[in-house]
Amino acid sequence: MPVQRTLSIIKPDAVGKNVIGDIIRRFEENGLSVIGTRMTHLSAAEAGRFYAVHEGRPFYNDLCAFMSSGPILAMVLEGQNAVVLNRQLMGATNPKEAEPGTIRADHADSIDANAVHGSDSEENAAIEIAFFFSDLDLQSRG
Repeated sequence: MPVQRTLSIIKPDAVGKNVIGDIIRRFEENGLSVIGTRMTHLSAAEAGRFYAVHEGRPFYNDLCAFMSSGPILAMVLEGQNAVVLNRQLMGATNPKEAEPGTIRADHADSIDANAVHGSDSEENAAIEIAFFFSDLDLQSRG
């Protein structure tokens, strides 16, 4: 399995619940290293640029409003098969469908306030990482 990098965002709902540490612990206990972090509060325009791929979909405006409603923690995770592993740890987008023990099953309130974001492919991970981080911000630990 290749060593990959992926973007993870702890969304405003999970930041507000003070579960950042628990979420990071889950990543680290499952072989992912946090190699960059950035706490920020996106503007609606920044959220719109980040989620531009969804522009025109019915949920786009609500998603941008939610993602700009409070601080987020963006981070880069690195490890074996990081994209898939991160998505497994997150669980299904709808927390009602998420496997017990996943981040969303334990910390998400709804399909909209679903605690975390994770890149869905290596290609999108590279684009999403570059949105928040420069190469100088990332420090491999392996």
